[in-house]
Amino acid sequence: MSNTISTVAFIGLGVMGYPMAGHLARAGLDVRVYNRTPAKAEAWSEEYGGSHHTTPREAASGADLVLVCVGNDDDVRQVIRGEDGALHGMAPGSLLVDHTTASADLAEELDAACREQGIGFIDAPVSGGQQGAENGALTIMCGADEADFTRVESLLGHFGRAVTLMGPVGSGQLTKMVNQICIAGLVQGLAEGLHFAEQAGLDRQRVVDVIAKGAAGSWQMENRHATMIADEYEHGFAVDWMRKDLGICLEQARRLQARLPVTALVDQFYADLQVLGGGRWDTSSLLRRLRSMKLD
Repeated sequence: MSNTISTVAFIGLGVMGYPMAGHLARAGLDVRVYNRTPAKAEAWSEEYGGSHHTTPREAASGADLVLVCVGNDDDVRQVIRGEDGALHGMAPGSLLVDHTTASADLAEELDAACREQGIGFIDAPVSGGQQGAENGALTIMCGADEADFTRVESLLGHFGRAVTLMGPVGSGQLTKMVNQICIAGLVQGLAEGLHFAEQAGLDRQRVVDVIAKGAAGSWQMENRHATMIADEYEHGFAVDWMRKDLGICLEQARRLQARLPVTALVDQFYADLQVLGGGRWDTSSLLRRLRSMKLD
């Protein structure tokens, strides 16, 4: 198969995958989609003009490139290696890119399975959330053979503002773990700061306006402070998914003998939010947890 990529299959049309696949269709590629909920795939085809299919295998058949964006390791295995998985429809010389935030072990497993069939594999988790996906401004962290990465770098740029090769297969997932580790501490710090300002009777918006211009400033502060002040938590990455990601981080840390005390603590704070019924709240809901606590 030539290095030219014209036909693309996209597996998984959630809040991230739906707009990501849309960017590819708008770029003029022939996009074939699959989603476990068929109505979502049908709606996507009506909006963007690509074709929808009943199985991952069918969608992947004849595709130069297959992109996957689903929930967790088990979901990835099912849509790629299951009975009607994408690998069964892919031809030698094609490429498989997994955008799911998953384990590095899974990336290595899939790479081995792909190599047996003469297929390239790239683990390429993303950061930037639904807003980044819709705006085509995701950060994409790739683990791959350099030749495979070169084949897809410009194509991934249709929905990624930064597409970076981090190292061999698995490096993308390890980098995404670093990303989630950093976010966990930042969001908890922002939640505590806003809670403190509230308890002190300060104008929280004015406080943010001042400190955001200094060393305390962050993406989380810029994009989440207003909804946190308003006690609204329907604007981003869900607590349930963050706990899934942090679980991956903590398991990998145990293997690496890396110490993540703050990450482990914040993971338990997110567990508290799940008990409060906030599994689908966004990750900035750590502030609601603090507001709910009664101090002696």
